[in-house]
Amino acid sequence: MMAATTRGASAQSSANPFQIGASAGVAIPTGDLSNTANMGYNVTVMAGYRPLYTPLAVRVEAAYNQFGLKNTSGNVNIPAFTGNLVYELPGVSFSPYVIGGAGLYRTNVDFTGGGSGGENRFGFNVGGGVKLPLSTSFETLLEARYSHVNAPSGSLSFIPITIGILW
Repeated sequence: MMAATTRGASAQSSANPFQIGASAGVAIPTGDLSNTANMGYNVTVMAGYRPLYTPLAVRVEAAYNQFGLKNTSGNVNIPAFTGNLVYELPGVSFSPYVIGGAGLYRTNVDFTGGGSGGENRFGFNVGGGVKLPLSTSFETLLEARYSHVNAPSGSLSFIPITIGILW
């Protein structure tokens, strides 16, 4: 058992501790945001650093989330720039992990044929995922997170569920 775990762990890490990647998927509004917005989408680009022989990594991300408005024509979009810590749990053929971090979220509301407005806000995210190595140079990921943006009159929260690739 120990040999299988050791072989799996060493096959998942390459000599280069740096990774870049991208992911995309659905974004589900929750809380106050679900009262005014429909399900939307998420697109993310990321860069990470994971030192060899440690389960802890650092990942920075730029994400774009967009939701259609329920009762009027327009959308809510939330670009985000976050810093995250990733903790990989031991795995043989795949690597489950937990992720969490904080950063700057810009909340924008755009009405079709009319005005728009936006503000920069602090927010955080927490969730988990699974990485599946496809070769020694890249792996896929499936991830879900809860994202919360502080707002003066409540909160904006959503759950992006994405699939992506890391090199």
